[in-house]
Amino acid sequence: MENITKISPELKALLEKQHYCFSGEHSAVKICTWTKKSLLDENVCYKEKFYGIRCHLCCQISPSVGFCTNQCIHCWREMDYTAGFKMNPIVDEPKEIIKKSILCQRKLLNGFFGNEKVNFKKLNQAQEPMHFAISLTGEPTIYPKLSELIAELHKQNKTTFLVTNGQFPEVIESLRELPTQLYVSVSATNEQDFQKLNKSCLKDGWQRLNKTLELMPKLKTRTVIRITLMKGINMKHEKDYAGLIKKASPMFVELKAYMFVGSSRKRLLKENMPYHEDVKEFAKKVAELSGYKIIDEKKESRVVLLAKEDYKDRIMRFD
Repeated sequence: MENITKISPELKALLEKQHYCFSGEHSAVKICTWTKKSLLDENVCYKEKFYGIRCHLCCQISPSVGFCTNQCIHCWREMDYTAGFKMNPIVDEPKEIIKKSILCQRKLLNGFFGNEKVNFKKLNQAQEPMHFAISLTGEPTIYPKLSELIAELHKQNKTTFLVTNGQFPEVIESLRELPTQLYVSVSATNEQDFQKLNKSCLKDGWQRLNKTLELMPKLKTRTVIRITLMKGINMKHEKDYAGLIKKASPMFVELKAYMFVGSSRKRLLKENMPYHEDVKEFAKKVAELSGYKIIDEKKESRVVLLAKEDYKDRIMRFD
């Protein structure tokens, strides 16, 4: 029997130093900064403000640590340790990933019980996370049991928020159960810039991304295009961004500033991080050209939300 898919010991050790907790051989959890802030009643992330995803109940996971097709210049992950874009048939099982992810979340939050500033009601609720962001690191559509993972999370009354680079449209199309909300990341408007900024190892990477965008209008779930903006690099071609948005017809568009964090600091400068005002000005132009409107924003996160029209169910309600 073939060995289970593994990442290198060097990558595992490096990520554990960065406070990742491994829930499998290639699966992990990391507590988001906004989860910590929410537990201290200091602030909440833009996903809570935009969509109602409760920060203190959010579990940030990856079933594909170290696996990705792209080497995006703005990515924070350690690309030197990329394991590839294919996994062996034997992988971490969805039920085990979920079970161990919850245990990891509890372990990583344990120190908050000694913090007198913590909201203990929230902390106790956080022991059973409800919102699973499948977005931490790596490309989740590489994980061969993604469909089962989403279905099992839903079976356990959890919500799912899947972030993909769109390189495997066939995986998204074959999902037996769609995530609660699907995000497709975009940072280029043409093939030349895509190869320069996203550096896909797949020769037809640009075409694959476009197939994913063409697929989006058919998906019966909440859809989002997330555009990562880098000042002096990709804050141009507003008409072309609008064209991609029209093609995908997503429910929402997030225009968000690149943040100067992680290993992206080896490739970019702090000056490439736009201010919120820069993002908003760019968002206005894209909105006008695409037929969308600015419906929300969060200055602390340097992000602006677009939609064709705002509506009451944009912010989800949970029992």
